[in-house]
Amino acid sequence: MAHPVSPLAPKSYPDLPAIAGVRFATAEAGIKYKNRTDVLLMAFDEGTTAAGVLTKSKCSSAAVDWCRANLPSGGMARGLVVNSGNANAFTGVKGKQSVELTAQYAAKALGCSTAEIFLASTGVIGEPLDASKFEGVLDTMAGKLDSGSWMDPAKAIMTTDTFPKLSGAILEIDGVEVRINGIAKGSGMIAPDMATMLSFVVTDMPVAAPVLQDLLAQHVQTTFNAITVDSDTSTSDTLLAFATGKANVEPLTRPDDPRAQVFGEALRDVLFDLAIQVVRDGEGATKQVSVHVEGATSDQSAFRIAKAIADSPLVKTAIAGEDANWGRVVMAVGKAGEPADRDRLAIRFGDLLVAKDGERAPGYDEAATSAYMKGEELELTVSLGLGEGSASVYTCDLTHGYITINGDYRS
Repeated sequence: MAHPVSPLAPKSYPDLPAIAGVRFATAEAGIKYKNRTDVLLMAFDEGTTAAGVLTKSKCSSAAVDWCRANLPSGGMARGLVVNSGNANAFTGVKGKQSVELTAQYAAKALGCSTAEIFLASTGVIGEPLDASKFEGVLDTMAGKLDSGSWMDPAKAIMTTDTFPKLSGAILEIDGVEVRINGIAKGSGMIAPDMATMLSFVVTDMPVAAPVLQDLLAQHVQTTFNAITVDSDTSTSDTLLAFATGKANVEPLTRPDDPRAQVFGEALRDVLFDLAIQVVRDGEGATKQVSVHVEGATSDQSAFRIAKAIADSPLVKTAIAGEDANWGRVVMAVGKAGEPADRDRLAIRFGDLLVAKDGERAPGYDEAATSAYMKGEELELTVSLGLGEGSASVYTCDLTHGYITINGDYRS
């Protein structure tokens, strides 16, 4: 059965500090859920830059198309509207009209142009989104904006999530404190391709839009693009970053600025933490699994093999059943379509060597391996012995809870 709250949920949540230049409000618009917030409005001070990476799905949502059109237009942002309960995907002309109307309402409420408004939607696919629900709500929200608890925005964007996802970092650049805060939502339909289900990151660091875009595109590869819950890429994947520029430090205007690497590493830490929280809230999940592949012919090859393992229902159900079935890992390596030599293959569960040189390891200990499989956090390492390529992919197990949630999701 599905858990009301994931057993892998955090025991506590970070109290993220306020970030100068951004305020927000949440509200109940009754889009799908009753007696809970389902709309988030973020307002940014003038001069805020924006960057984003969006789903590569050929059936992308109307909100994704809106963001894709607005991102190149100067990279400036004044507002973000996010709704949960309806993805506004596969909604044809009605979907396009809905985002246009929502942007008009938001622009009017915030006193800016629609080109400075970004939108994101998550929830049921194929149901038209009635933008009129936002008309009065956004005006009311604009009058209640503040820089208070980031827990409220994190909760407002949830769908089948069992816990809110927040992360932050504080670093020092040129002797000045710089802050990065992020929230995310995601639980199912998770196999991101350029982004995640929904994630929004805000910093007070002054960063030119092209630099912010470079950093986001770089670090999404080893964070959100390196997770999978069920191998399904969403129509709505959206990762947006906003830099208010309020920190009293010289702006980052060039990607080769040494400070860009320092800031980028902190940004990557926030993205990675959020991505792992998405995995830990995988629908029905009871175990977090890190899949490492080493000794491949290239990093790209290693990633594809790791993804084949992490996406395999047979591997994931064995993990759910705490079955040390390393034969299923061999299967996944073999089907990946990447260079592999059966007789050089080695597999470890944690520190336990279970297979070596194309057969069961001489010292294989079934009892010890079975005991290891009972843990909540597992590591699975495959050594190919072919080169220097390596990659990691992060996933969860596959339980009956996943079927329960998705069998009942729309109806």
